[in-house]
Amino acid sequence: MNNLKNDFYTTILPKIQKELGITNRMAVPRLSKIVVSMGLSDALSDKKNLERGQKVLSQVTGQKPRITKAKKAIAAFKLRIGDEIGVMVTLRGKRMYHFFEKLVAIVLPRVRDFHGVSLTSFDGKGNYSLGFAESTVFPEIDPGKVEKAQGVEITIVTTAKDNKNGMALLKAFGMPFKK
Repeated sequence: MNNLKNDFYTTILPKIQKELGITNRMAVPRLSKIVVSMGLSDALSDKKNLERGQKVLSQVTGQKPRITKAKKAIAAFKLRIGDEIGVMVTLRGKRMYHFFEKLVAIVLPRVRDFHGVSLTSFDGKGNYSLGFAESTVFPEIDPGKVEKAQGVEITIVTTAKDNKNGMALLKAFGMPFKK
């Protein structure tokens, strides 16, 4: 059983329930899923970049990424509908908790000049997004083998109804917010 998941049900859930004044245990916000994605702007010119992106995401998440395709055509970028332009992974269950634990305990402290994550990156419905300019902040990626630095976006989806509840959940899980 996952440590973070155990901690959630034994200590974090009662704490959040008391803090938010929720009477029903099932109404307490939870982590729903974590989406890790990579937009590969130069995937159109070189298909190997798409393969490199898939390799990086599979190393970071432990799951095979799926290829995302363009939904709109943009002439200025020479982009057509259906062009392969990125990769993404949706994590749930054990892998989600494991990834979140790694993100908070290992990845965020490795970021240079890190003073906490922004409080303004909530979407209004309790979901939180953050991005990294390079994938080398993850311990699985060897910086010497990276040919081209690619950014990674992470969206943490919760069952919270608003930002206040989402922030309380992530703070209880140990997310280091700026003061």
